[in-house]
Amino acid sequence: MTRAELSAPETTPAQSVSIVLPTYNEAGNIVVLVNAIKAAVPSSWTYEILVMDDSSPDQTHKLVQETFAEDPTVRAILRTKDRGFARSIRSGIEQARMERVIVMDSDLTHDPAEIPLLLHVGAIYDIVSASRFCAGGRMADTPHYLISMLYNWLLRLVLRTQVQDNLGGYFTARRSALNELPTDEIFYGYGDYYFRLLHFAQRAGMSIVEIPAGYLARGAGKSKSNWFRMIRTYTTAAIQLRLRMWQTQRAKQRREGNLPTEGRRNPSALP
Repeated sequence: MTRAELSAPETTPAQSVSIVLPTYNEAGNIVVLVNAIKAAVPSSWTYEILVMDDSSPDQTHKLVQETFAEDPTVRAILRTKDRGFARSIRSGIEQARMERVIVMDSDLTHDPAEIPLLLHVGAIYDIVSASRFCAGGRMADTPHYLISMLYNWLLRLVLRTQVQDNLGGYFTARRSALNELPTDEIFYGYGDYYFRLLHFAQRAGMSIVEIPAGYLARGAGKSKSNWFRMIRTYTTAAIQLRLRMWQTQRAKQRREGNLPTEGRRNPSALP
């Protein structure tokens, strides 16, 4: 879906959204991001912003608490157990109180300006993914963009999916739909949780669409990503998911009688 195919966002009164922000050492970005989100959410939407902080040494949680102490739309949640990027997102979704959920990174790479369009298209689809790689998508960091694009091609081959951006992680979904998915099998690891989420959502028959989005350069601080470790980890996770898909397909064929069970001989071949 291209921007030319989308009309100007219109919202329906009484609609609501929870924006989940997983954080670790994002004190240099979080206040700017929260204020940008507050400015971007359409005025007719009720919203809350959940800052899910994994006990950041730079006091991200304390900063959010103090800065937005008088703002009931901002919830600073300190996580001291079962920490990790994907688990922070899961916890945020579980604690969300609104009709829809938006998940976005907290390093300013995910542009809050995309929020109105995500919500607009979300009125039609179960999951709307802000994509770097569909027509019109882009990324400020060109080397990162090229590496990510090449790796997403590999993921598409391994997972046999038509989704073009399997690692973007900037999306909106109905909270009730997310709660129907097998969260234990999705929300672990790092960015690899996202292609598992998309897989299980497709398997559950949910409608998914990608919209073009611009990913910005990181704000303050250093990236926590290690390219070689990420590629190794994500590739292993993708192969494991592909094997599971194959095993599920074989089991289904066996149940439907389209595949002989192991050890069974064809009666016509008996002497």
